Amino acid sequence: MRRLKKQWQGCENLKTRVRKITFVLEKQYGVPRREYSREPLDILIETVLSQNTNDQNRDRAYRRLKSRFPRWEDVLEGKTRSVVSAIRPGGLAEQKARRIREILHWIKEREGRLSLFFLKKMDDEEIKKMIGGLKGIGPKTLHCLLLFGLGKEAFPVDTHVLRTGKRLGFIPERMDAEKAHQWMAPLIPKGKSLSLHLNLIRFGRSVCKAKKPSCDACFVSDGCLYFNSSAGPLATPVFVARDRGKSLTRLHKAHVEGNQG
Repeated sequence: MRRLKKQWQGCENLKTRVRKITFVLEKQYGVPRREYSREPLDILIETVLSQNTNDQNRDRAYRRLKSRFPRWEDVLEGKTRSVVSAIRPGGLAEQKARRIREILHWIKEREGRLSLFFLKKMDDEEIKKMIGGLKGIGPKTLHCLLLFGLGKEAFPVDTHVLRTGKRLGFIPERMDAEKAHQWMAPLIPKGKSLSLHLNLIRFGRSVCKAKKPSCDACFVSDGCLYFNSSAGPLATPVFVARDRGKSLTRLHKAHVEGNQG
């Protein structure tokens, strides 16, 4: 944490970069809306199923689980092997089935019922300490619960966010996803966690792909370290965002200290 604080010092250019990218992505994709109707426990289990797999496999596993076990109480009362069979499309089925049942047991013993609505009365740090201590709940899963399940300001870092963040210069190249959650916390514009998270994922899937990014069609390529790598690994060119061929905004030329490690 001390190292991160040292790297954050004098990072106004980095905050500006994140703010401008947030603005450009909203111009291109719009501003996502929050959904508050779901039970937070549903979000947590769904996110556990998403670990080490893609959204299609996650959704298939979740649908099969809810089809065979309509209530979370049914998962507790059922046999582990039946849960494993239901969620197998999501991968790591044996491990995830154990984790899900352990989580449900913990909630049942603590609350007497299977719901996480009680977390809405707690502050973020209390939730992180409580839920983050459970097996199978890593930083991404925890931040997804905070953002999507509880409507709080949190920023999950998945593979798309990590990749695009590094290429666009606001996540250090050598930083892993776990540390990136803490790194990004002070950089997100107020009230923009959901927007930046979802729009970066959309950008990462449609344009800034892992193996073959569509740099020629990219609307932020002039500010991309990956695209401009020929200028040097630490070069941060003037950021020119384009929407339908028109210049939208510029980001000041700067070197981001965090990119050095």
